[in-house]
Amino acid sequence: MTESIIDQIRENVIQGRVTQDDEGMDEGMVGQPAVTELVAEALAQGLDVKEIINDGLTKGMSLVGDKFEAGEYFIPDMLASAEAVGAAMEMLEPHLEDSGIKSKGKILIATVKGDLHDIGKNIVSILLRGAGYAVKDLGNDIEPEAIAAAVKEEKPAILGLSALLTSTMAHMEDTINALKDAGVRDSVKVVIGGAPVSEEYAQKIGADGYGADGFHAVSVIESLTG
Repeated sequence: MTESIIDQIRENVIQGRVTQDDEGMDEGMVGQPAVTELVAEALAQGLDVKEIINDGLTKGMSLVGDKFEAGEYFIPDMLASAEAVGAAMEMLEPHLEDSGIKSKGKILIATVKGDLHDIGKNIVSILLRGAGYAVKDLGNDIEPEAIAAAVKEEKPAILGLSALLTSTMAHMEDTINALKDAGVRDSVKVVIGGAPVSEEYAQKIGADGYGADGFHAVSVIESLTG
């Protein structure tokens, strides 16, 4: 029965179904238990939280990533799956400490000054939480100095910066300079991402890493945090 519930959680992540009212990718799924109902049932049965996360949620998102890279899924599909995982992680958060699962590290993430786009940032945040990181989302349109102040206060291992516009990506470099001015640049690894951003740009402004998409960003961050 344990395997059955975990399998169903994984499949419903792939289907992008948060609740039983959601349609999913395949027909005829409305009314069937979705991610939140299945996670609640798994908790009620006392299943291992680590198993729910690793074998259900994280593996499901990994398969979604494969579909995205293969061109079978698009951004809205990936976002639906990420929302399902996000809802599940909110349910599981109170149980993480009791299960002995330790955070892999603290991450701050923000969309830079002048940019209000947050879909990519939100997907990365959910994927990172699913991978075991403690993520604090500073929001959108955040001033470089405010980000530097948050880094000084929160002392994260990683700072993730997002920009979707060529007109705002310059504020990534401004933010790195603000970190230097605040004396905290050497204490945090900076990973950047977004449609106009590239590996070359990351190197140019002195960032420590570049995420081409949400799944790649998680991989880069895991390599930086060891």
